[in-house]
Amino acid sequence: MILIADSGATKTDWCFGNTLHDCQVVHTEGINPFHLTEEKIKQILQESLLAQLPFPQEEVKAVFFYGAGCTPEKTGKLSGLLAEVFSYASIQVESDLLGAARALCKHQPGIACILGTGANSCLYDGQRITHNTPPLGYILGDEGSGAYLGKRFVGDCIKQQLPSNLLEGLLKEYNLTIPDILDKVYKQPQGNRFLASLTPYIYKHKNLPEVQQFLTDCFSDFFRRNILSYPGYTLVPVSFVGSIAWFFQHELKETALKFNLHTDIFIQSPIQELKGFHLPEKTL
Repeated sequence: MILIADSGATKTDWCFGNTLHDCQVVHTEGINPFHLTEEKIKQILQESLLAQLPFPQEEVKAVFFYGAGCTPEKTGKLSGLLAEVFSYASIQVESDLLGAARALCKHQPGIACILGTGANSCLYDGQRITHNTPPLGYILGDEGSGAYLGKRFVGDCIKQQLPSNLLEGLLKEYNLTIPDILDKVYKQPQGNRFLASLTPYIYKHKNLPEVQQFLTDCFSDFFRRNILSYPGYTLVPVSFVGSIAWFFQHELKETALKFNLHTDIFIQSPIQELKGFHLPEKTL
C-alpha cells in the first residue's frame, strides 16, 4: 500500500492505494511542521489519519508527503514522526511546492503557483525547481493568498477604502465585531486561517466594481512581487493550484494578461494529479 499526502496550512489530503485505479482519498487538518508541535502532529496522525485508513498501518510500504513548511530544516522532524507511525514504510518528505510543480507541469517546464491559505511559486524545468521567490508568510508576503486577501480586505473595509456596507455585511455574516477581528488576528493561534476563512465573503461580492479592483490589486501584487523575477517568465506557462486560484481563476487570468503572462492549468487540489506520479496503472 502506498500513501501520498498533500498538506497545506488548513487541510491534508491523503491518497492511499496499490494502483492508480483503486486509490481513495481521506482528509485531516493541515500538518505544517513550521507551525505545529511534534505532539500535535502525532495527534493528527494517530487519532485522525489512522482512524480513517481501512487497513492496518503495517501494510503501508511507502509514504510520499508533500507539505507546506517542509523546508530542509523541518523534513527530518516530520520524516521521523511519520516513520514512528508507519514503521514498515519508506518515507519521503518534500515541499508542497515540488508537489504542485509535479501535479501542474508533469515533466514540462513551467511556473507553478500555489494560492490557497498561503502562497508560493517556482520556476520548474520539468524535473526540479530551479528558482523560488521566498513567500515569507502572510505577515511579510504570501501575496494573493487567502490570508493575504482576508488581511487586505478587512483592513480596507475598516479604513474605509471599500464601501461601508461591505464591512457591515462582513461583521453580520461572521457574527464578529472589530475587537473580535483584532483578537483573532493578533492573540489567537492560526490567524492566517481566520483571515483566509473570510474569502467566501469576498467571492460572494467579487462582481462589485470596487471588489474587482481590490482583487486586481492583490493578484497584481502576487505577479509583480513573485513571478516577474523568474528568468524567461513570459516564455513558459503559469499554472495554479489551490482553492483561491480555483475560485478566482477568471480574475487571475485577467490580471496575468496585464503582465504578458500565459496562464495554463488551474486545479483545486494536486492530490489527484500526484497519484499518477507514484501509483502504477495496474498491479505489477
